[in-house]
Amino acid sequence: MYSETLIDHFQNPRNVGVIADPDGYAKIDSPVCGDLMEIYIKVEDDEIADVKYRTFGCAAAIASSSMATEMILGQPLEVAEELTDAKVAEALGGLPEAKVHCSVLAASALHAAIQDYYAKHPQSAKAEA
Repeated sequence: MYSETLIDHFQNPRNVGVIADPDGYAKIDSPVCGDLMEIYIKVEDDEIADVKYRTFGCAAAIASSSMATEMILGQPLEVAEELTDAKVAEALGGLPEAKVHCSVLAASALHAAIQDYYAKHPQSAKAEA
């Protein structure tokens, strides 16, 4: 049912935690199943310098959060903004149809945290455009 990659990210989640005084933050819940994700980002020179998350949910939700943070860590904001639920699911080796909403939760939370960053930092490159 789950790929080895997904199981690894569930059993050994990366980037779990909280960033004190984050540059961007979001808390998103899933109306589909009640899963909840908080994501914190630190931005330096328009790149994701650090990212942490806390997820309350199933194995697929935790693995999606872990994979999404791994995919954007160290990336420019523009690249992080292009992360989609499909890319997260693909990186995990696919998700069962009933669990696709988990990758949507991770991508949505990340995008919301980036938008929070732009709202807090209007001098950033994207906000100036």
